[in-house]
This record gives sequence, C-alpha cells and structure tokens, in this order.
Amino acid sequence: METKANYVLIGAFTILVSLFIVMFALWAAKYSSDQEWQNYSIVFTEPVTGLAEGSSVLYNGISVGTVTQLRLAANDPRRVSARLRLYKDAPVKVDTRAKIATPSLTAQPIVQLTGGSPNAKLLRVVDDSEYPLIKTEPSALQNIQDTADKLVRRVDTLVSERNIASIEASLQNLEAVTGTVAAERAQIAALLQGLKASSDQLQVLMRTSNSTVAGVNRNLVDQLPAMTASLNSTLAQLEKATGSADSLLAENRGPIREFTQDGLAQVGPTMKELRAAARDVRILVDNLNQSPIDFVRGRSGVREFDPATGVSTPVPPATEKAR
Repeated sequence: METKANYVLIGAFTILVSLFIVMFALWAAKYSSDQEWQNYSIVFTEPVTGLAEGSSVLYNGISVGTVTQLRLAANDPRRVSARLRLYKDAPVKVDTRAKIATPSLTAQPIVQLTGGSPNAKLLRVVDDSEYPLIKTEPSALQNIQDTADKLVRRVDTLVSERNIASIEASLQNLEAVTGTVAAERAQIAALLQGLKASSDQLQVLMRTSNSTVAGVNRNLVDQLPAMTASLNSTLAQLEKATGSADSLLAENRGPIREFTQDGLAQVGPTMKELRAAARDVRILVDNLNQSPIDFVRGRSGVREFDPATGVSTPVPPATEKAR
C-alpha cells in the first residue's frame, strides 16, 4: 500500500511540474511575443471588401504584420474598425497613413502603410494607448469610385429634360438656318463674287497708294536738304537782323529817351492847334461853298462845324466879331 501511495504522489508531483513548465513556457512565449509586436488600430470610412483577419499589412511594400480583427464601429456602422499587429520596430509615425490596396487583380486586398517623414515622432510615443490609431486615406479604388460617381452625376445633369429640350431646339434652329442658306445659294454666290471683286479693287488701290506714298516720301527726302539749308539761312539772317536792331537801339538809346520825354510831350498841344486850324479851314470852305458873295461882303454867312455831330451851324454876328 505504501508503495502505491508513493507512486501516486510521484505522478501528481510530475504532473504539477509539467503543468508549471508548460504554463511558464506559454507565459514566456507570450512575453516574448509582447516584446516583439505592437498593436495598432485603424478606422476605415469606406468598404473593406475582400479584407479579412490575417490579411497582410505592408509598409511601403514590406510586410510588417497582419490584421487581427475586423468589425463595424459601434457608434457608426458606416465605418469599419480594424486592429493590426505589427513588428515593434516598424517605424509607424504620426504622419503615417493607411489605405486598402490590391497588389494584383487576383490577389487578396491588403493594408498598405505609407508616409512617415524622418523628423516625425513615433505614433506609440505620442499615443500611449493600447491601440494607437493610424489615420487613413482613400484607396485608389475609392478614388476611382468617387470619380465615377461625379461623372455619373454630371452625365445625369447633362442629359436632363431641360438640356435635351434645349438641344432639340438648337438642332431645329440649325436645320432652319441650313434650309435658308440652301434657298439663297445663288444670292450668296453673287455676294461672294462681289466681295472678291471688291477685294481685288482694294488690292489695286492699296498698291497704287503705296507707290504714291513711296514717291512722295522720295521727293520729300530729296528736297529735305535744300529746305534745311534755306531754313538755316533764314534763321541766320533773322539772327543778324536782330543783332543789328539791338545794336541800333543801343546806339540811339539817348536820343530815343529824349524824344519820348520831350518830343512826345509837345505832340499833344501841336495836335490841338492842328485840329483848330483844320476846323477853321473847314468853316471857311463851307462859307465859300454856300454864299461866296455874303462871305466877301462880311455878312453872317459864317457857319461853325461841330466835329462831334458833323453839322454846320450859322455863327451869330456878335460871335463872329468876337472871333
């Protein structure tokens, strides 16, 4: 009995030691795994058709991990939340971007990581959560789909009922214009011939005008030296005359000054005397013309002429004697 009891104790101890060794190995493996891998998360805003758990994650074409989980976002089913397990030394930085890519037409979609400038900080340093979030950008397929959607919307707008009606009206107007042109074909041909004849005449006129202008230009160029010489001579003579006048004025400045001061002062009285003499002569001539006999006898036939009114009036005898 004691022998059997020892065997049971030894077997139980062996089992416990084996379980401990297995547990330690698993813990060590997990610890080693945790030291070699880093978890990240991604939120896609587009369909992830073909992407599955276990799909590869490439960083600029190099495999750096796998997709460990895919599920719809709890607060927004239009988004897809994915978790990644990447090598811990993978340089995932704050400006790294993730997108869905297809290596070939038959290959399974993958997650492609791009970007990451040298001076940017590591994402796990900035975001110390359990699953740092990598930002996404639209995939090539999504860009194609968005472009196709835009084209479809533009085509729908282009082929709307209103635009179709406008195109039909334009075609009808074009057909009407074409019919009018066909009906007036003879008149249009005559008009074109008239335009051609006018163009030919205009060309002849232009050639004639060019030759005339060229002849005028040549004559002007030929006469220009003589005109310039004559002008220079005239200017020289004018300058000479101006100099002579200046010298003459300089030589006679004294007499001219005496004349302006003394001679002009005597001009006024002299003019008054001449005016009175002319008046007397005019009166005498008028009396002689009117009554020469009375004038000779000394009668009052004397008349006085008023320069202001131009009328002669008889001079009374008393005034005549006083005169």
